[in-house]
Amino acid sequence: MSVSRIASRYAKSLIDLAIETNTLESVKEDVASFKSLIEESRDFYVFLKSPVIQFSKKKSILEELFSGKYEDLTLKFLLLLTQKQREAYLPEIATHFMKQYRDLKEISTARITSATELTPAMVKTIKEKLEQSGVAYENVQLETEVDPDLIGGFILEFGDYIYDSSVSYKLEEFRKEFRGNLYESKIIAR
Repeated sequence: MSVSRIASRYAKSLIDLAIETNTLESVKEDVASFKSLIEESRDFYVFLKSPVIQFSKKKSILEELFSGKYEDLTLKFLLLLTQKQREAYLPEIATHFMKQYRDLKEISTARITSATELTPAMVKTIKEKLEQSGVAYENVQLETEVDPDLIGGFILEFGDYIYDSSVSYKLEEFRKEFRGNLYESKIIAR
């Protein structure tokens, strides 16, 4: 079975348990925190994936790190996976959990990368356009990023779509077009 399918099933189980125990929002906060810890700390990611570190040691470290800070259900889930020697799947499970949570709550996410900082009014307008587009849920979370290499314009990533209207992209398109243009002058030099 693929890692993605395994992670998806565990994530679904955690969501179902959280709904059943009325702790979905706090478990979501725990998983989001856990996911950002994995993304920010390469050492923690390697720790989870390492086959060299004994499972009992991993379990005691996870208990030390998260006991009292995470919802009881989240902590028990982490410890159970460690006990079953499935802790290496935790990064993927966290990713699938967040995706399934957004689907459950009908939240679409989009990322806009622009050459300069967007004003709050611009962000609001883009968010409203996405919400009205019909391809997104009515609730859109918009992440913004600044990349001066774009020169101007923006890149909008939404679901499986990427809309690139950056100046750097347009310039690259012109370069490709001109490289392939074998125009020969009809003017004869005298």
